[in-house]
Amino acid sequence: MFLIRSFLIAKSRFYYGWVIVFASGCAMFARNASGSLTLSVFLYPMSRDLGWSRTLIAGGSSVGGIISILGSPISGWAVDHIGSKWVLVIGVLTLGISTFCLGIITNIQSFYLFYGLGRFLFIGPIPIAASVVVSRWFVTVRGRAMGVLFLCQSAGMALIPYLAALTIQGVGWRSTWILLGIGVWAVALLPVLLCIVQTPEHVGLHPDPSGSTVESDTSKTVFSADGDFTLKQAMGTKALWICAVTTGLMFLIQSGTNVHQVAYFIDKDISASWAALAVSVSGVTAGLSSVLWGWLIDRFSQRWIFCSVALIMAGSVGVFPLISGPLGALGVSALFGISVGGILVIPPVVYAHYYGRQSLGVIRGVTEPCVAIGQAAGPVLSGAVYDVTGSYGWAFQGFALLALLSAIAILCAGRPRLNG
Repeated sequence: MFLIRSFLIAKSRFYYGWVIVFASGCAMFARNASGSLTLSVFLYPMSRDLGWSRTLIAGGSSVGGIISILGSPISGWAVDHIGSKWVLVIGVLTLGISTFCLGIITNIQSFYLFYGLGRFLFIGPIPIAASVVVSRWFVTVRGRAMGVLFLCQSAGMALIPYLAALTIQGVGWRSTWILLGIGVWAVALLPVLLCIVQTPEHVGLHPDPSGSTVESDTSKTVFSADGDFTLKQAMGTKALWICAVTTGLMFLIQSGTNVHQVAYFIDKDISASWAALAVSVSGVTAGLSSVLWGWLIDRFSQRWIFCSVALIMAGSVGVFPLISGPLGALGVSALFGISVGGILVIPPVVYAHYYGRQSLGVIRGVTEPCVAIGQAAGPVLSGAVYDVTGSYGWAFQGFALLALLSAIAILCAGRPRLNG
């Protein structure tokens, strides 16, 4: 079966890399079942019904982040040694189970167990495997391919929270979690199982939709327009750690804002339906802008594009405290979504361009703990600020400062040279 599929792929005029993008995109869409925006629409009804504080519920994201600090390097190793396909299959299967089980929780410990597991899959195995396999199938149009991949992610970011909010109003939050778990399997399990192939060389192709094939024995070769760093070589460059830390800080801002976004809008006397629509608008603009960011990073300086994302994020979170009314919520959410689209697309492209394809899984594995720490800390910081001050204002101002500092640091992260 594999030989037949490989023959058909190699002879097809349609570049199979776009099928890889589609299948990986299904997993990225489905992973939003444990996304911070999805949790945000559950935050208010769960807090009301269970008597748990917002900080306590947001702590589920932190549990997932803590697991990811240790688990992401293992995920990266598994992508390189076991393959993106099986990492995605196991990840999607487990995400469906953990999401389903959130509908039958009875205490905070069980919530932390199942949501924490889902957040780990959201932060670590699924995005690492999906973005690495796409990076291995594309080089010259990698940014555009990654933009399409994260358009799928952003479609889930927009649709899943909004549909969840509507479903909660109809059947309650417990049944909604159960339906989300089933939906994860329905959307993503078969595509990743049937379509994912580790590299184009495995089926006799070169990276990029050039239509060229390689000789039958070249499945063991590696096409490299990038220059392939080993993990040790990559860890010796300052650019790796600047990118990792600044990406982590921006995901801290993203998660710290997203998890509390619906509750914040409701506190500002905006209805739950308008609040849910606002976070969906954020997902829409993240998706649309991800394609634009991918196009831009294929053509212009990666440092300056990355810096622009940080500046837009600083501006958007800085004006959050100033909003009033539904239109203000929609506007600031849209602007924030544009910056989120950037942090989804640009770091994976930068890592692949800077360090090559061959050891990309393990390299991503050692950088993702920074993202995990950021996504763990953000919701708790926002919740703690709210619990102490009764407002999210200081949290948003602190986030704006962090984004500005990140923009400055990114300009120091030039592309490293591979010596020897």
